[in-house]
Amino acid sequence: MLEKYSQFVGEDEIDAIVKLAQRLEDLSILHVNSTAAGGGVAEILNRLIPLMRELGLRADWKVIRGDQEFFTVTKTFHNALQGITSAVPEHYYTIYEKWQEINANELDLDYDVVFIHDPQPAGLVKYRKKGLWIWRCHIDLSTPDPHVWSYLRRYVSQYNLAIFHIPDFARDDLDIPQLLIPPSIDPLSPKNMELPQTAVERIVRKFDVDSERPLLLQVSRFDRAKDPLGVVEAYRLAKRHVPDLQLVYLGSPAHDDPEGEAVYNEAVKAAGGDRDIHLLMLPPDSHVEVNAFQRAATVVMQKSIREGFGLTVSEALWKRKPVVGGRAGGIKIQVIHGVTGFLATSPKTAAHYTTYLIREKKVREEMGNAGREHVRRNFLITHQLRRYLMAIAYAAGRHRL
Repeated sequence: MLEKYSQFVGEDEIDAIVKLAQRLEDLSILHVNSTAAGGGVAEILNRLIPLMRELGLRADWKVIRGDQEFFTVTKTFHNALQGITSAVPEHYYTIYEKWQEINANELDLDYDVVFIHDPQPAGLVKYRKKGLWIWRCHIDLSTPDPHVWSYLRRYVSQYNLAIFHIPDFARDDLDIPQLLIPPSIDPLSPKNMELPQTAVERIVRKFDVDSERPLLLQVSRFDRAKDPLGVVEAYRLAKRHVPDLQLVYLGSPAHDDPEGEAVYNEAVKAAGGDRDIHLLMLPPDSHVEVNAFQRAATVVMQKSIREGFGLTVSEALWKRKPVVGGRAGGIKIQVIHGVTGFLATSPKTAAHYTTYLIREKKVREEMGNAGREHVRRNFLITHQLRRYLMAIAYAAGRHRL
């Protein structure tokens, strides 16, 4: 399987990965996160773990358990850590501690290297018996709520290493080593593989979307950080200049995100019965449908006001679609303003760039080609695999020849 990626990244990259893995083949590796489906972390692990195993590494993936109350707590933490003001009741910390202990008792964590993804399971480090522990942060920590971060920092400080997406998220108040590794997409996955145009049109039409008219698309959870109401507003402003414009906002539920239904209902209310606004809530495994809509889109939007990385940006760029993105988190290293798309700070500017791209086909094509090459060089899964292996080698003291 690994060899199939050489068509995108070349044989030298594959050779480097194999040689790195040979240094680590005696180590057991565990990844832990909070959901098996829905969201970028689960998607990456679904593709990354088989590749690690193919390299001869003893790699496993485990998902923590929690009830609705626990995931309400962790969603509140998530919002607070991303700088979205939210009161955090004191008893939430007790609930968080309770589920860390439950999961520590239920999960076998005795591995040589343990990757803990995001805040939800971060407290498991309190129960470490052995091994190197690495905290992999996928959210925007540039302006966290000081109280919640102070609480979480006590746990993160116990790790051997922390990994962030971009320099903005790294922390001056952490004494442990910090590495920067952006996430990635898999060009061979059902979400990103090539699709025949007939399949694209058939899938789009199944959802009553006209494949002959301009289509603005955002793929993301129904999460206030993704600014769904701002997307609807941007569409309305752009439609004044492109009367036949359609909007598709495609999201999926995730069991660790209890706010999704409420935010979806807010978006339905904002849409106000406009027949050209399609708010789709599809199952988390609707990868081919997402692929089809990204290929059918005229312009892709990712108008987040807070963002860890935004894998859907790389997915769209890979399909040669320019992206109008919010100036937030990892979007800024994917959307190179004026090259692979445009960065917008308001619905008005997002509408302006959307209108411009719909009208200028040649610009769309040039930006689309630049976007695909940007992703090929930086955000494919082989890059992330190699960087993870380097992180393990560094933590284990095996990075020197």
